[in-house]
Amino acid sequence: MKPQDIIAGKSSLWIFGYGSLVWKPDFKYKRSKVGYVKGYKRRFWHGDNFHRGNDELPGRVVTLIEDDDACTWGVAFKVTGAQVEEALKYLNVREMVRGGYIAKMVDFFADGENQPPVQALLYIATTDNPLYLGPASPEDIGTRIAISRGKTGHNLEYLLRLAEFMRKSCPHVEDHHLFSVEAAALSVVAHLLAAQ
Repeated sequence: MKPQDIIAGKSSLWIFGYGSLVWKPDFKYKRSKVGYVKGYKRRFWHGDNFHRGNDELPGRVVTLIEDDDACTWGVAFKVTGAQVEEALKYLNVREMVRGGYIAKMVDFFADGENQPPVQALLYIATTDNPLYLGPASPEDIGTRIAISRGKTGHNLEYLLRLAEFMRKSCPHVEDHHLFSVEAAALSVVAHLLAAQ
């Protein structure tokens, strides 16, 4: 489903980011809130051959995997008026054309607010995507991240900024997968530096 079909006729929209959008939305928005979506876990199971890798060595970036018992923390951005079309146009290229993600509407729960959830748009890479790499050990994922680079920058920057966001904005949340991949990638970097 195209994001434009989901929000047809709406003058405002919440967009949920759980990867690079948490620190680099690159679109104008009215406000943002830290919070979570239920029923999904964040995993470095998607390949990236543009922003954080290339065709020979795709980087690893996050997608969401359905899991009834899980929740994923991130940031929801509220776009209004002309921002809606501008944001969707930008994200369509960033996430769907280059990234191979699909769009879905989900309930977003803002942190610390005793309010009902709001509907938010998010992008998910599916298993039928050619860039979908699937599960691997934290060591294998961390090694790939430590050595991959794309047009936007080093894959390690993506990982470290996401981990920094979680520690700073969601210090009460333990994201075992994210932090174990971070530890593995930093171990690889330390070995590479020691070998020079």
